[in-house]
This record gives sequence, structure tokens and C-alpha cells, in this order.
Amino acid sequence: MKLLSRLVFSFFSNLIALIIAGNVIVGFEITSNLVNLMIAAGVFTLLNIYLRPLVKMILSPLVILTLGLFTLVINAGMLYLLDILSVNVRVNTIESLIYGTLLITGVNFLLHFSAKFLSK
Repeated sequence: MKLLSRLVFSFFSNLIALIIAGNVIVGFEITSNLVNLMIAAGVFTLLNIYLRPLVKMILSPLVILTLGLFTLVINAGMLYLLDILSVNVRVNTIESLIYGTLLITGVNFLLHFSAKFLSK
């Protein structure tokens, strides 16, 4: 049950973050169709829940060595992988990838932090 609630919350959190990134960042393109946007958010959620912990575990020495800053590189890799796997998301430049990573990470952090704060 906890995995399902985490999956649903991460899905909507990623959906909001992708919508914001698509509207704010130049070079970060997302289709405006709601169904395609939900598919992209679903793929991104599955990447973040199942693949990202494995990559973080493999690259944990670099994460520890850089005091956690390498996590941003891992997040950028997940976003780039979403660009490759989904035709609904397109990241045109490395600059838009970096800004998109920072924005999506920030939005997800704020949403998760506020949900934990409100649930207490």
C-alpha cells in the first residue's frame, strides 16, 4: 500500500514538475496533449522509482565523494533517458537539460517536503 501511494504521489509530482518545466524553460518541449503528458510523467515516475535507486547505488562512491552533488548528474541522466524513451518530451540543448533538472528537482523537493510537513 505504501508503494502504491508513493507511486501515485510521485506521478502527480512529476506531472506538475514536467508541466512547469515545459512552460518555463526554453528548449524543453512537452506535447500539450494531456494523455501524452501523463504517459511521459508515468515513464519518468517509473524511471525515478525503479532505475534511479539502482544507479545511485552503483554510483554511490561518487555521490559520497561529492557530498551528494552527483545526485544532480543522476537526475539529469534520468531526464535524458526520458528524452530518449518518450517521444512526448524533447530536450533540445544541454543548457535546457541542466535547467530542467534543477527545476524538476526543486519542484519535487518542495512538493515532497510540503506533503511530509502537512501529514504531521
